[in-house]
Amino acid sequence: MKKIWDNLTAGLKDFCVKNGFSKVCLGLSGGLDSALCSVLATDALGGENVHALMMKTKHTSDLSLRIAREISQRNNLIFQELDINPLIDEETLFLAHAFDQNPKQVVLENLQARARGKFLMAFSNQFDYLVLACGNKSEIAMGYCTLYGDTCGGLAPIANLYKSEIFDLARWRNTISPVLPKEVISRAPSAELADHQKDEDTLPPYALLDKVLHLYLDMGKSENEICAAGFEPKTVRWIINRYKSQAFKRKQLPPYLPIKRPDNNLI
Repeated sequence: MKKIWDNLTAGLKDFCVKNGFSKVCLGLSGGLDSALCSVLATDALGGENVHALMMKTKHTSDLSLRIAREISQRNNLIFQELDINPLIDEETLFLAHAFDQNPKQVVLENLQARARGKFLMAFSNQFDYLVLACGNKSEIAMGYCTLYGDTCGGLAPIANLYKSEIFDLARWRNTISPVLPKEVISRAPSAELADHQKDEDTLPPYALLDKVLHLYLDMGKSENEICAAGFEPKTVRWIINRYKSQAFKRKQLPPYLPIKRPDNNLI
């Protein structure tokens, strides 16, 4: 895992140098992906060159706020909290008038993600930051992301890591120094765009999802071959169909940092 971490930090630093950036910014949500990205950026560039924004709404939990604050303290980041809920309320009301009906739930959820992306890009323009998009390979493969929202950025540093790998890498990095609160690793993943929302309400459990994606994407196995390996056919079919249907999102994402896995296996 050290080789992968060193690969990522060197890749991020090199990308910044080649593109004329000395500082980065990202949304620090209280979730594991943005937490790991913030530590990665700190290791690569120094905390004084990492601006982390916690852009809270009414769905942001107290735990997320506490985790974001603690990560910033442990890593000496530039940290800022912004309450974007009043803006979301205004846009919701505006759209209700424009639609002549109440916005759908998916509209309300994506308004939040796109507001965050908009503000990150504004900070980029104002202070010449490189915006980091914090999505992982599992979410991106499933299209579990918002175009022009959490996909905004100039680089997606962990987009070639499955969610299972993110967990393992976070645990490993904490053995070097306690840069991440334990709660950010142990808590159930959630986008927090709605009350009581969990990733597994929409996606299969990551431990299962990542194994199927690894066989399909990295090993080139067919649907029938994956099913023959012991996976439930209905689930395999759903994952593959979902992957194919979300190609339009993947076409529009920032560049990734390359990852070399030993023997082409998951961590």
